[in-house]
Amino acid sequence: MKIKIGTRGSKLALWQANFIAEKIRKNNPALEVEIVKVQTQGDKILDAPLAKIGGKGLFTKELELQLLAGKINLAVHSLKDVPTELDEKFKIAAITRRQNPFDAFVSNNFKTFDELPEGAVIGTSSLRRAAQILILRPDLKIKNLRGNVDTRLKKLDAGEFDAEILATAGLERLGYSSRINHTLTKIIPAAGQGALAIEICADDFETFDAINFLNDAETCAAVKVERDFLQVVGGGCQIPVGIFAQVDGEKISARAIISSLDGKNFVQDSAVGLLKNLEDFGKDFAEKLLAEGGREILHELACSL
Repeated sequence: MKIKIGTRGSKLALWQANFIAEKIRKNNPALEVEIVKVQTQGDKILDAPLAKIGGKGLFTKELELQLLAGKINLAVHSLKDVPTELDEKFKIAAITRRQNPFDAFVSNNFKTFDELPEGAVIGTSSLRRAAQILILRPDLKIKNLRGNVDTRLKKLDAGEFDAEILATAGLERLGYSSRINHTLTKIIPAAGQGALAIEICADDFETFDAINFLNDAETCAAVKVERDFLQVVGGGCQIPVGIFAQVDGEKISARAIISSLDGKNFVQDSAVGLLKNLEDFGKDFAEKLLAEGGREILHELACSL
């Protein structure tokens, strides 16, 4: 059996695909594994915020077309880039053990986020990050930042920004841990951040059997809560929503935020439940935040877009 792994062509995406390839080879040395690079729409459009050009599906659609055509057997995604609702032709066959889910503060001139002077320019492509930055520091200026990790760091080094907020997991995977000043645990991550998702055709049972060992049960439970929450809220790249869940023994806890774009109006809360009640936990938590003011925030956002 030969497994063809589809991936975007960025250095980070290739690292992730090769990470999965090595896991598969070690689990079954008889399998032949090949990496296939696929350019997605999200990789082609780099001069506009994701919220303006379509959001998460921009990074998955072309890979799904390759799956349907039989040109690849599986696609490797950052889970945070995967829409909460998949076409019935596809399924997430495995979710890997999550790495650090938080965002990182990166700056050449300031050691911490709190040290940034008034009016400092922060680079981020995420409405979620931007809103939470402004909640913490309304005096800062947000500037859109697109491109792969190397491109973003080069822009920082060129002096275009005083600091950038990037995913810690991505920096660590590419060997840039030394560029991380500190992690921003106050900023609630995106659903699924730090985990990898393996997508296959729904009826491809042979590939499913070959890669199911990659599935991490604890991570799956946590990200189920996050993605269920996001599905109810209706969030993606177009609205500032953060949700993070973690398992602790028989319990699961979560914290989440729904915010206006400028961070002036937001609702934030936390919840604790039992793993045995996992099925409805994320959805119930979402309804709680919507009732606490999130629904009004989302309505105002929809009217402003």
